[in-house]
Amino acid sequence: MKLRLARRAFGDAVVVAVEGELDLFTAPFLRDEVRDAIKQDSSRLVLDLGSLSFMDSSGLSVLIEAWRLATGEGGGVSLAAPQAPVARILRTTGLDRRIKVYPDVDTAISAEI
Repeated sequence: MKLRLARRAFGDAVVVAVEGELDLFTAPFLRDEVRDAIKQDSSRLVLDLGSLSFMDSSGLSVLIEAWRLATGEGGGVSLAAPQAPVARILRTTGLDRRIKVYPDVDTAISAEI
């Protein structure tokens, strides 16, 4: 399994669940999904990373682009439940200081952006 995406709205937020591996080949699919979610559903985006097993620099680029697009629309991006390897990348790159990381989707949805 490479990458599976599922999108659903929760109040004023839109949650995109990301499952599998986020790399050079799969990042464009998430990029398109994120753009559509922000434009069609809400500029308040929560990315559920609980089932994301791998992410490389291409995935980081998508997260940064999502953050720029959402904040440009007056919203924001939150990351929920990253597994240890993904959380380590977020910490190492410092992206977890730019984009808030929460232990689960419910906490991310209820938090203020």
